[in-house]
Amino acid sequence: MGQKTPIPTFGKKYGPVYTIYMGTEPVVVLCSCDAVKEALNERGEEFAARGHMPLLDKISSGGHGVVGSNGERWKQLRRFSLMILRNFGMGKRSIEERIQEEAQFLNEEFKKTNTQPVDPTFYFSNAVSNVICSVVFGDRFEYEDKEFLRLLSLLHELFRGVSSIWGQMYNVYPKIVGQLPGPHNKLFHALESIKEFITEKIKNHKETLDLSSPRDFIDCILIKMEQEKDNLDTEFHMDGAVNTTFDLFAAGTETVSTTLRYGLLILLKHPDVEEHIHKEIDQVIGHNRAPSIEDRSKMPYTDAVIHEIQRFIDLIPLGLPHKVNSDVIFRDYVIPKGTTVYPLLSSVLRDPKQFKFPDKFNPSHFLDENGKFQRNDGFMPFSLGKRICAGEGLARMELFLFISTILQNFTLRSSLDIEELDLSPELSGFGNVPHPYKICFIQR
Repeated sequence: MGQKTPIPTFGKKYGPVYTIYMGTEPVVVLCSCDAVKEALNERGEEFAARGHMPLLDKISSGGHGVVGSNGERWKQLRRFSLMILRNFGMGKRSIEERIQEEAQFLNEEFKKTNTQPVDPTFYFSNAVSNVICSVVFGDRFEYEDKEFLRLLSLLHELFRGVSSIWGQMYNVYPKIVGQLPGPHNKLFHALESIKEFITEKIKNHKETLDLSSPRDFIDCILIKMEQEKDNLDTEFHMDGAVNTTFDLFAAGTETVSTTLRYGLLILLKHPDVEEHIHKEIDQVIGHNRAPSIEDRSKMPYTDAVIHEIQRFIDLIPLGLPHKVNSDVIFRDYVIPKGTTVYPLLSSVLRDPKQFKFPDKFNPSHFLDENGKFQRNDGFMPFSLGKRICAGEGLARMELFLFISTILQNFTLRSSLDIEELDLSPELSGFGNVPHPYKICFIQR
């Protein structure tokens, strides 16, 4: 099946645990499924802290929000965020209905294209973002909303920026690159503009807040801020509110929308895979009702394809940095307290011990000999352990419902010959970003 250029790793030369220097900072890299699993799962408490990454420090305003924080601040913000997300339907029937509704809106937008080739980027970011926006901001946005499209464009620019060579250079030499002119400054401008939008949303919510009847996540965090206004050590203040809201909005938009965009590019490259999914949809769902999450267990091939898309695209190849809380002896190495540790997710998703064809797209990685879905320990796109992605359940639900709804209604066609479609990433840094492409949606 589709070939992708293997990512060279020092792991082949130096083994599953080695040190590199990012600028002057020594960083430990864990390189293999076994090593990452042992550190993050079996010894999760010792590796639970967030490590040093200059771009993440910049994005989190010095360690605020859920993603970039540590210690008691992280525990409080994560616990609060998970509780509120559950209260607003995360993992429940209500959020499934919200995704199903948005998938139908997306279908209508694709119908309007009249089979003409379109760039799917903002169709997907709009649809995916509307799901998390309904929870965070209490509302969805129309696909033509200019302010929202500007916001999505800024978010897209931010993800591309942190994945670019300039973003990576900033991570290695922040004091030098931070003083230089260059494209990385667009990244920082995009970040500030998104945070200004969120700050304005919080202020507007504050003016219309009913303490007894919260409408969304922002209302809940404002109520918590009011309850703790006399606590000098509270983590619920404006910085915490803006950065936590940003984390949910950004992580809930760009990761899933990029996965969908990359996923459809892969299906264009593999029309036989698309055809197999069409047959499974016709057998299990038909055309008289919308796909539901209950269908997933009866659609092993579709489920395997979605897992293989996530494995193959390797969205966040380095993973997010961790840090050891104390001196740790790990596989005969002493890792000093405070050392940044990168669990190289790329090495897990491409581990030849876990996957027979690590550098090829092949859904059989997640199917047994009888065609039933088969789990694999090497499937770790959401990371693992105490810092596992808080939105994993939502992301998996979105990927299944959006992809199955699109393929229930449309056949995908490329404006290029299949041989011309390039599955290698256009940018590979913090994230793997697919090459731009155009796609035709042909109604079935």
